[in-house]
Amino acid sequence: MSLAAAILADQTIDIKRLGALGYGLAAIGPGIGIGLVFGHAIEAMARQPEATGRISLYMWIGFALTEALALIGLVAPFIFSS
Repeated sequence: MSLAAAILADQTIDIKRLGALGYGLAAIGPGIGIGLVFGHAIEAMARQPEATGRISLYMWIGFALTEALALIGLVAPFIFSS
């Protein structure tokens, strides 16, 4: 048995740490998405102030869908670790 194989055989993967790392990486996407949703909504409201109500509605729907991705990323490691 080689030295590298012996070192790798002694290491175990802690699923909770791996899940926390995965969620940390998964939160980057929804964070960027939420920033884009609000940024473009503000830009659209500045261009067409008369459409503020409709833009706000779609902005909140986009926010909710994007935030749902972050929550799924939070729950998924707990579901699949059992």
